[in-house]
Amino acid sequence: MRKGLFALAAVGLLATGSMAACGKDDKGSGSGSGSGTTATGKVGVILPDTKSSARWATADVKYLKEAFDAAGVQADIQNAQGDKTQFQTIADGMISSGVKVLMIVNLDSGTGKAVLDKAKAAGIATIDYDRLTLNGGADYYVSFDNVKVGELQGQGLVDCLTANKAVKPVVAELNGSPTDNNATLFKQGYDSVLKPKYDSGDFVKGPDQSVPDWDNAQAGTIFEQMLTSNKNIKGVLAANDGLGNAAISVLKKNKLNGQVPVTGQDATTQGLQNILVGDQCMTVYKAIKQEADAASKLAIDIAKGQKPTTATGKVTDPESKKDVASVLLTPKSITKENVKDVVADGFVTKEELCTAEFAKACTDAGIS
Repeated sequence: MRKGLFALAAVGLLATGSMAACGKDDKGSGSGSGSGTTATGKVGVILPDTKSSARWATADVKYLKEAFDAAGVQADIQNAQGDKTQFQTIADGMISSGVKVLMIVNLDSGTGKAVLDKAKAAGIATIDYDRLTLNGGADYYVSFDNVKVGELQGQGLVDCLTANKAVKPVVAELNGSPTDNNATLFKQGYDSVLKPKYDSGDFVKGPDQSVPDWDNAQAGTIFEQMLTSNKNIKGVLAANDGLGNAAISVLKKNKLNGQVPVTGQDATTQGLQNILVGDQCMTVYKAIKQEADAASKLAIDIAKGQKPTTATGKVTDPESKKDVASVLLTPKSITKENVKDVVADGFVTKEELCTAEFAKACTDAGIS
């Protein structure tokens, strides 16, 4: 795991609320990890979709598979492609196959809990990865401090509006999926920064709406309706880069891109490119390799019959009120000034980011 710039957060953190905002595999297809090695136990991993965030298609599968392969632990990594029925079908197959550990990124807490309950009944250890399953009772939870993610987004928007010398700007909020506890935590974080601005009259609270299933197409429609009903929107708190790009597309149609700051999250290639050309204000980088390494470390220890030692933090499930042993990681705010840090960390490559259209912007941003 990379040390230094993006090191693990100090855990041992007791949260009063759950702190939580994508696989290459086709729906229902398995990715066998390990070349026939026989480990103490097998690990099953269910990722949520490939639409809500690019990370599930480009990062997590790669990093998890590398970690399991290196440890000689067999893993079955599948993606539910946003289908709750398929999510449960995949889980049933993994449980029947005798996995010793089941790691999930739930599509919602209801179906996630049903899967976790089945696993526990079968004596299988469970890990909530990235999203806490409310009232799910997972043995472990690995994620980023997602309230902090929201705080970074809120402060990023404040900084960009301040730099624009905006006077009483109307701020629109495009929140993530209402069924994703992470989206709740992101909003908790950015509202903690924005509400004092609304209360003081420095900012004006504009339209505030959640986007079902983090669907970017729906986000574009929602934001177009927001802008049609309120032409004075001067800032957009978008909960991730996909939602942010949907808003930017609408702003471009109205020749407002670059004039209205838009936030994001996930440090996707598209989001970083939007930042480089000035259409997006900032994003939040979550070092996915750190998260995947932390989760796979837990799973590998359990699969090999060893007692996990890294989940020294605790997060309280807001529904069950029970503490979940946790590993929480630290997110980082990314603006044009430090996009190069994401490249240096290996999360995106210069070749991916600095295509012909963005070559000059990359040079100007010190990306070499």
